Amino acid sequence: MLVRALGLKDYDAAWRLQHQLVAARLKGEGQDTLLLLEHPPVYTCGASSKAVAPAPLPHPYRIIERGGDFTYHGPGQLVGYPILRLADSGLNARTYLRALEAVLIEAVRPFGLEAEALKGFTGVWCRGKKIASIGVAVKNGVSYHGFALNVSCDLEPFRAIYPCNLEPGQIGNLDGLLGRRLDFQSVQQGIAQAFLAYFAPSGQPAL
Repeated sequence: MLVRALGLKDYDAAWRLQHQLVAARLKGEGQDTLLLLEHPPVYTCGASSKAVAPAPLPHPYRIIERGGDFTYHGPGQLVGYPILRLADSGLNARTYLRALEAVLIEAVRPFGLEAEALKGFTGVWCRGKKIASIGVAVKNGVSYHGFALNVSCDLEPFRAIYPCNLEPGQIGNLDGLLGRRLDFQSVQQGIAQAFLAYFAPSGQPAL
């Protein structure tokens, strides 16, 4: 498995890259890949959502093929797009969601945060705040889209929407919960290590 840290990357460019990697995996080419990045401010919503976009929004808005409802991406939020052949890990779409939650919970533990998954919700919570959203798509057994972990991102843009059908005040970030600034690269490395430990124990982060 390859881990690629892309830094700050335009949402549409990252979307196109995901599709290229999915196409390669469907042909039996390339390898499973985890893309780690940040996005300039953008709102997204799953194509199957029945939510109506509020207008006007302060940042660009995209309807995409992942599951889930409205969310916001922006600097200081660590976004992960795993391009995986799920059957190779013995997973299906439902168990894959639970696996992503487990990885995120494990990744934040070294920073002193005991996170959890809540029954009836998808994502990861800590101290009553949702700190990570998950929305995936699966094409012929290959996953794309993924997760967004709020590290130090500005929470104000969430107030323009009902993120994941929640009240904006239910969204938190790691810095706010800890009361101190985390090193973003350390969080990124922790995510890579937790992800590889779960999905590819013999792999090495390429960060």
